[in-house]
Amino acid sequence: MDPRTNRGLSRRAFVKSAVAIGGATALSACLDREENPDVPSGPSDLSSYPARQHAWNDALTRSEAGNVLMPKHHLLLPLRYTGDGPTDEERETVEAALQSLEHAYARGNDGLLFTVGYSPAYFDRFDDSLPESVDLPMPKALSSFEEPELEDYDAIVHLASDYGHVVLAAEEALTGRQSTLNGYEMDASFDGIFEVQERRTGFIGRGLPAENQDVDGVPEGDPVPEDSPLYMGFVSGFEENQATEDRVTIAEGPFAEGSTQHVSRIRLRLDDWYDEQNREERVAEMFCPFHAKEGLVEGAGHNLGTSSQVDDKCAETLDEDARTYGRVGHSQKMVSVREDGRPIILRRDFDSTDGGEAGVHFVSLHRGIGDFEKTREAMNGEKQVQASPAIRQRVNNGILEYMFVKHRANYLLPPRAHRALPTPNP
Repeated sequence: MDPRTNRGLSRRAFVKSAVAIGGATALSACLDREENPDVPSGPSDLSSYPARQHAWNDALTRSEAGNVLMPKHHLLLPLRYTGDGPTDEERETVEAALQSLEHAYARGNDGLLFTVGYSPAYFDRFDDSLPESVDLPMPKALSSFEEPELEDYDAIVHLASDYGHVVLAAEEALTGRQSTLNGYEMDASFDGIFEVQERRTGFIGRGLPAENQDVDGVPEGDPVPEDSPLYMGFVSGFEENQATEDRVTIAEGPFAEGSTQHVSRIRLRLDDWYDEQNREERVAEMFCPFHAKEGLVEGAGHNLGTSSQVDDKCAETLDEDARTYGRVGHSQKMVSVREDGRPIILRRDFDSTDGGEAGVHFVSLHRGIGDFEKTREAMNGEKQVQASPAIRQRVNNGILEYMFVKHRANYLLPPRAHRALPTPNP
């Protein structure tokens, strides 16, 4: 689909389409269609920038309720390192390319946010091991019913902006296909050091899923609500239902101020979600049966404020709800892995139409990968399967029935000082 010919698409759907296609033609078309294409540039002096790559929250806008609003457009670029090193010269080149992005665009929704992470496979090329302060195992299947492809790319870049053309231009500049970015002359690129292995694109925000629901995995009839930021019809990322950036930050060692990142590619099959489940059942399986019974969720759930309001009381009735209602809620199961009242992972996932299928690129941050694995274990709901014959491993067990994990990968997000081809002990 050539974005230049799609004049019938809404602007939002058009921009999503352009980001998914990629390349210079899509970038040009995107610039033609996006409103207010002028984007603020970054500072000439980057010394005020945070040490943490993942310190996005202070740069992001918030909803009226106070929840962080993720950038609308996202691009994940898995990379292969092509050199024999890494060498100091290559590190200088990679750092110069990343700093060029920071000079070209201000940090924030109306500019650009990005991270670069490195996999266990990348670090395996060194004689030294990662320090004990870094929990970064190889990815693995995390349930008895999944068979994901376990990825071994060397690195991954995550680009995010409210403007599709910003994401596309940053990709073109990083890969050496254009020399200027937002009026700034690029000092370097990844060309000759990293090769992009694939492109993974997506979006999040009120109205975007509804405008992009004509894909495999979403039933006919336009069931996705206009006020939902995600395909499953409900708000996610409530402020009080996210780990803080401090909680997901490595506290000590050479990678202090860094974090770990899990990236999953998940296929959605929402025919049963929308066609077989009524709204009350969807609320019960996304939140908990109490929310459904009391009618606590209006529309997509924007009325809930900064919390899903699934609390310890909901967790205490988990087994009872399994026996009484024959189903349990996704959020209800997650309460068991909270610390000081909040989750131990920070989600930055987004929806996708890659491959013409409804999907989720699940991106999460944590102090160590073990925190993610513990959270996923709670999501599996093994104990609830035993509590009621109506609940099976993937039926009436939160939202597991509608999600199919196709890929898994783990990465280390070093602090900015070590983000360019780090050694295990920089």
